[in-house]
Amino acid sequence: MMIALDIFRALADATRLRILALVQAMELSVGELAQVLGQSQPRVSRHVKILCDAGLAERRKEGSWVFVTLGNRARVDPVLAALEAWRGTESDHWAVADAARLAAVRADRAAAANAWFEANAGQWDTIRSLHIAEADVEAAIRDMLGTAALGVLIDIGTGTGRMLELFAPDAVHALGIDRSSEMLRLARAKLAERGLANAELRQADLYALPMADAAADVAIIHHVLHFAQQPGAAIAEAARVLRPGGRVLIADFAPHDREEFRAQGGHTRLGFSDEQLHGWFAAAGLAPMRAEALSGGELTVKLWLGRKVGHPLKEAIAA
Repeated sequence: MMIALDIFRALADATRLRILALVQAMELSVGELAQVLGQSQPRVSRHVKILCDAGLAERRKEGSWVFVTLGNRARVDPVLAALEAWRGTESDHWAVADAARLAAVRADRAAAANAWFEANAGQWDTIRSLHIAEADVEAAIRDMLGTAALGVLIDIGTGTGRMLELFAPDAVHALGIDRSSEMLRLARAKLAERGLANAELRQADLYALPMADAAADVAIIHHVLHFAQQPGAAIAEAARVLRPGGRVLIADFAPHDREEFRAQGGHTRLGFSDEQLHGWFAAAGLAPMRAEALSGGELTVKLWLGRKVGHPLKEAIAA
């Protein structure tokens, strides 16, 4: 009974209902919520605290930013279902306005990331090597993928096509996707130089891969996830295109506090924990197989390997 009282007290405010609807759509920082709601950050923070105290939302501190997402789904889903059932047929002017401002937030995020990509396209490989020796990362990726045939490979956020250079020769067919036309131009030049006839490039979004369900055997997301507005959705989309038993390999940073990467480099996330990745894996129908930390540079690079449920696991889960 007390849980129900806490929930209804938390929802007895129009702003908090709006916040719940917004974070249902996507994870947002407190500053972004304030931008959408047209209210001050302290006021929004107070509303967020009430939702968190009721278990309807969760806060996650990342550097100087605080992100807000939905709380435990066992508690939140019945509330969302009830709100949907009670929603009238007439459009809510606040919902319409919030949706428009939320679209602006998405556009701002995408523009910041795209501007960085375009400005640094020619130096992409060099910038990566500044964080950790890329040769060591590539060797670890090869070791994690093993010697089994790769079948159909998709490289999500291919950049200059380095993963295709390395692994397309071991694949039946390889597809690299990227949003940046400049990146794809550079990748095409590289792949042509290597004579990789089985490698294909397409301009596409990581949330809408140009591939049918269950069409790929291996998906690689290499140093891309920290730019994603919705990492869980990107992982779910990668899982969608995998056949049962197919594998996804993610290479990215462990959690860090280099705030300048977000301010100047377009990074949406300052690294990821095993708990975060495994949570997204579970939601996408992926079973974690291995995780490995690669230290030695200013940042620690992590590798995570998952397999799409539907195939007997032959490898033990490694912490």
